[in-house]
Amino acid sequence: MDQTKNYICEQSQRLDAFLAEQIGQSRSQIAQLIKKGCVHVEDKLVARPGVKLKVGQNVLVSFPEAEPEKALDIDFDVEILYEDDDVLVINKPSGVTVHPAPSVKEATLVDWLKHKGIRLSTISGEERHGIVHRLDKGTSGAMIVAKNNEAHEFLSQQLQDRTMGRYYLAVLNPPLKEDITTIDKHINRSAHNRLKMACVDNLGKNAKTMFANLALSNDEVNQLVACKLFTGRTHQIRVHLETINRHIIGDHIYGISPKQEKSERILLHAYMIYFTHPTSKEELSFVAPFDAQMQEYIDKKFNSEQINEVIKPSNILRSFTADS
Repeated sequence: MDQTKNYICEQSQRLDAFLAEQIGQSRSQIAQLIKKGCVHVEDKLVARPGVKLKVGQNVLVSFPEAEPEKALDIDFDVEILYEDDDVLVINKPSGVTVHPAPSVKEATLVDWLKHKGIRLSTISGEERHGIVHRLDKGTSGAMIVAKNNEAHEFLSQQLQDRTMGRYYLAVLNPPLKEDITTIDKHINRSAHNRLKMACVDNLGKNAKTMFANLALSNDEVNQLVACKLFTGRTHQIRVHLETINRHIIGDHIYGISPKQEKSERILLHAYMIYFTHPTSKEELSFVAPFDAQMQEYIDKKFNSEQINEVIKPSNILRSFTADS
């Protein structure tokens, strides 16, 4: 049965802009809801995203239920770090795409969630049920999945006001020169390569990343760093590193040096995530362990005893405290 929700317009504006603000989704996702006949204004079905709303008008949105999983071969499993009636926190495997798209032929994380019969929110559109935020296909680590629309809206708001926090770990080449490096540059689609993003002055969206040096490899060629995101732009960590001629081991898009060390996967991992629970309002935080490939690389290249110390959550938080 579809979930429905009423919204009251408090100022004159476009329908898609109004719902994007209310629901915390993009205008294109709102357009898909309108296209599917899910939006009524004053009991009249709306067909155009650009309809101008008047003050006091009632907007009713029907969020369709998640469809049964597709008949896809799901050859991966996902570690669950936490689960209750509102949220699911998972450790996404590297190599798994988060949600379906026309170019994606293999099973996705959303397919896995549906296959497991996990209840999902529906306000992100049919292909993105439950997905509050995403990780790139190659990136592993902690992700939050919303099980209902109320939780989804609450978590999306935390993403927007930055009260939800994420810390990544990455192996870089060459090492950074400073203990703390902050990059605050706008990110836009690259004009030269449509697969890439790029930093262009005053174009695109603002983006800020802070990097903390954690450990040098045994040969001092590579470096394990912690990355603190203040925004969540596409490829943000990788793009910002490229501006200072640093690259993540295993990155085949931004790792442009032919001499760069190879890896089966990009060594970028969403290690820690913290947020306020939608119902209990409790502050929660979770750590996602490395997968076998990343753990094996780090054990081979770094001092294991040192790594075990520097990746303790308390040390990572302390690394950023003085400059955050």
